[in-house]
Amino acid sequence: MYTPPAFAEDDPATIAAIMRATRLPVLISASAAGIEATHMPLIYHPEPAPSGRLIGHVARGNPQWKSLRDGATAMAIFQAHDFYVSPNWYATKRETGRVVPTWNYEAVHAYGQIEIVEDAARLHEIVDALTNRHEASQPRPWHVNDAPADYIASQLKGIVGVVMTITRVIGKRKLSQNRPEADRRGVATGLDAAGDTASAAVMRAMNEPGT
Repeated sequence: MYTPPAFAEDDPATIAAIMRATRLPVLISASAAGIEATHMPLIYHPEPAPSGRLIGHVARGNPQWKSLRDGATAMAIFQAHDFYVSPNWYATKRETGRVVPTWNYEAVHAYGQIEIVEDAARLHEIVDALTNRHEASQPRPWHVNDAPADYIASQLKGIVGVVMTITRVIGKRKLSQNRPEADRRGVATGLDAAGDTASAAVMRAMNEPGT
């Protein structure tokens, strides 16, 4: 990922927060057949140090897991918050007109080796963890054990688990750090006027200390 120094993010806590805020990362790998990619939820764990691991699962019918089983290096892409930035928001537009559109966003690329999990007990743990995370905000969270045991057992036969031990990570927060302060204030005003959850998330990120 192209990351100019102004946008580079190295803080482990911030990188972890971006990964946890991403709803549906993309797992990418290469095989003899070419590049393969799967949109899938992934849970980030900080252990083992220093970079941690990612845990998820894919459908057994998805051929990507077979190349991953053979030791292919994989990359997971996380994009937490993003929003279009109009040139109209910049003070510089009124002063010189020398501005163009851009996009503000937070992203992480994580690289590592994948372990394929087919053991039923471990698969159950992976599904439990994913379910508990994403059901946590529901008024009455659904739990895996709410379904009949034989049904869950049959469903587990249709998936394989993926566990990535992260060996390298690149963090990027492109949040107008390269713009004059007047332009940054203009971007904040534009985001506020947009008035939706995506613009609000980017504005919060821009307002964090050190950004």
